Amino acid sequence: MLGARARILHEEEAALFAGPTVLRTIIHRASLNHPLWPLPSLAVSGSHLPRGCSQCTLSTMSHLVSGVSAGREVTKRPFPLFLQAALVGGTTMIIGHVLPDKETSLVEAYEKCRGLADPKVCCDYALHVGITWWAPKVKAEMETLVREKGVNSFQMFMTYKDLYMLRDSELYQVFHACRDFGAIPRVHAENGELGAKEALDLGITGPEGIEISRPEELEAEATHRVITIANRTHCPIYLVNVSSISAGDVIAAAKMQGKVVLAETTNAHATLTGLHYYHQDWSHAAAYVTVPPLRLDTNTSTYLMSLLANDTLNIVASDHRPFTTKQKAMGKEDFTKIPHGVSGVQDRMSVIWERGVVGGKMDENRFVAVTSSNAAKILNLYPRKGRIIPGADADVVVWDPEATKTISASTQVQGGDFNLYENMRCHGVPLVTISRGRVVYENGVFMCAEGTGKFCPLRSFPDIVYKKLVQREKTLKVRAVDRTPYLGDVAVVVHPGKKEMGTPLADTPTRPVTRHGGMRDLHESSFSLSGSQIDDHVPKRASARILAPPGGRSSGIW
Repeated sequence: MLGARARILHEEEAALFAGPTVLRTIIHRASLNHPLWPLPSLAVSGSHLPRGCSQCTLSTMSHLVSGVSAGREVTKRPFPLFLQAALVGGTTMIIGHVLPDKETSLVEAYEKCRGLADPKVCCDYALHVGITWWAPKVKAEMETLVREKGVNSFQMFMTYKDLYMLRDSELYQVFHACRDFGAIPRVHAENGELGAKEALDLGITGPEGIEISRPEELEAEATHRVITIANRTHCPIYLVNVSSISAGDVIAAAKMQGKVVLAETTNAHATLTGLHYYHQDWSHAAAYVTVPPLRLDTNTSTYLMSLLANDTLNIVASDHRPFTTKQKAMGKEDFTKIPHGVSGVQDRMSVIWERGVVGGKMDENRFVAVTSSNAAKILNLYPRKGRIIPGADADVVVWDPEATKTISASTQVQGGDFNLYENMRCHGVPLVTISRGRVVYENGVFMCAEGTGKFCPLRSFPDIVYKKLVQREKTLKVRAVDRTPYLGDVAVVVHPGKKEMGTPLADTPTRPVTRHGGMRDLHESSFSLSGSQIDDHVPKRASARILAPPGGRSSGIW
């Protein structure tokens, strides 16, 4: 048991007895045996200090959305609740998703989201922008967002046909643009050409249809395809919402081959199974509908947690898109109309600690990496975010590994009337959350005003993503072979029906001539011999008298 003022400071690389000193909003000193902030409530024996966790989360259907989608139209919960839930759960930064309509301006959608978010945010945030259509104008706006607006990642979908899906040729062009601008292409990999009609034709209309119509082999196929396209453009690729063993194997194989592949899963996919889709209670089953779907194989969540532990998967995100039962009921007779999305930002760190650290899959330092520092590095925020060192933002979570809590929808602040982890008992509880030196949550009490958070512009060409590619292009650049020009003769192929000078390689046989009435002359052969023949000296006769038919005479009656 540690002393009353001692702490364990968990970094990705090491765990030390330490205490940072905060000067205004940044860390002034992080030294051994130094007391923590002089706050009596923080003197909790045995508490841990994972650094402030920067969450990389998709909010496609939630509050930072611009565009028309099922989730955007029905999700009307106040935006501050989402950020409050993040801080209560130990997350001090979120990444929101701007999703423009087709044929609309990316820059205008971005500005609209900034106008809505800036007065409301109570923690730091950044944005990535969706690419839902392709044209030269889109490429120009991507450059504007990267150079002037602090955006360094763009989201694409291989699913949602006729809504958000990009074809392979369009993905190819987007990847070229991302590489040129130093941005990160984020891709939701599923096969959007193979839809849910087959399941509906079989009479399957309930939530189980989401898993039946989106099998993991289609996710694996799309994952392999998009990695191949990105590799052909010499562009990194970031795969979101990895949900299956098959897709994880594809990613692992690509990394073994040296391809620059980054990937995230969600706390739902890493801890739950798709068996919930077969629950007798429709509302219970519908509450778990998300895409890609949770998988039936009970080994999947354990496998994904192992991939997080060995760095095949780099980040665990929340993919926070909460819906009420009433909203989910829009698809009560057709699973394709159930809004896709689950809650998770408030419970993300606790459930990953429970299943990852307490479950023996990873140590505390790896926990910090997958919930914080890897996201900061990929987004080019490191070490300002994701570390407790002098000069870094004072984002700190006081974490008690021995404390327990039971998750319940009745006590959540993240929105929705259902919790995926209802009655789950977790070890590891965030006691205090500090954002840029301000205590924003302490022992169940939220204490942060709207508008106190800040937008964090993201720089292009993050080292962890592009450094390897830049070096590879220097050393493995494709070059033409310097050779002596060929000065010999060149054959000319004569095409039938064309009078061209030159010596053909061979006469090309043509089919027999067609007579009047459309009948072919069956006596004319298409067989041809080129060159001189042994009987060329024998005169050709126009006709010959035949005394007996071929095969000789016959007097038999048949």
